[in-house]
Amino acid sequence: MKTTAQLMDRLTQPDPSLLEDIRKIEGDLLILGVGGKMGPSLAILAKRAFRQRGMANRVIGVSRFSDSMKQQALENAGIETIRGDLLEERFLQELPPVPNVIFMAGQKFGTLGQEDFTWAMNTYLPGRVAEKFKTSRIVVFSTGNVYPFTAVSGAGATELTPTDPVGEYAQSCLGRERIFSFFAKKYKTPVLIFRLNYALDLRYGVLNDIARKVWRQEAINLQMGYVNVIWQGDANAYAIRSLLYCQSPANVLNVTGPEKLSLRELAITFGQQLDKQVHFEGEAASTALLSDASKCFAHMGRPAVAAADLVKWTVNWIKQDGEALDKPTKFQVRDGKF
Repeated sequence: MKTTAQLMDRLTQPDPSLLEDIRKIEGDLLILGVGGKMGPSLAILAKRAFRQRGMANRVIGVSRFSDSMKQQALENAGIETIRGDLLEERFLQELPPVPNVIFMAGQKFGTLGQEDFTWAMNTYLPGRVAEKFKTSRIVVFSTGNVYPFTAVSGAGATELTPTDPVGEYAQSCLGRERIFSFFAKKYKTPVLIFRLNYALDLRYGVLNDIARKVWRQEAINLQMGYVNVIWQGDANAYAIRSLLYCQSPANVLNVTGPEKLSLRELAITFGQQLDKQVHFEGEAASTALLSDASKCFAHMGRPAVAAADLVKWTVNWIKQDGEALDKPTKFQVRDGKF
């Protein structure tokens, strides 16, 4: 992959497992918050899968679309787009009824200093959406940040690990989960809480953050010690397939890669492959934000792309000065202040 177009093509290629499951998904798909980092590729992936199966299911993407080029690219790919603010009640109520909803809208970056907006997006809006789409199946994007830090010697938090979010962003995300779970019980709405941690493509993500710091000779903060990552294409495929696992009461699913990656070892590897000296700061703690996605793998298999491939792809992308989204993951943050 040498260009953003090639990257997008790779991200949106349906794998055999998705093609097998997509034929079980009846009706149209509405993606709320389609304009973020993952939304466009998820929408196009779903549309390509429907088409390859000869299915006429509509894929509809809703966003503020501050970037009109992103909206046009979606429409060129066969995605129907609706532009507007989900926090505007009239706009929300006028959205078309659909049997399948993926809720991706939310606020993370810029949380500090905008706590009120964060809670409105992450906790108030879910209640309005759950009321509006109470007869739909809903996959709700959430985050592994709702879990406490776990020992780096272990496998990470499972879906049965008691939540203990640090900071207002993570607390508001748990609020999102609780609100959707409440309405899943009230209306018997089939819901799946999709706890993701950390998705990436070559333009953003933990590996991109580390590699670019190494490339620029900046120090790598080791406090978090270890991370999980998953290729965005795999995460998107899991999200679409998760429509088949929505339940009432709400189902919960951890979504990440199977590898537990050492920040120090990643930085050293990037230094060797980029021919750069590596600098560190801080010491690795005995705990980190880690998730165990065994339940996801049992339902839908392991990710198609391994961490070793992601490292290799990232190195090549950095060397050829590939596009960067300039949206740092802030994976090293331990106080919950994003």
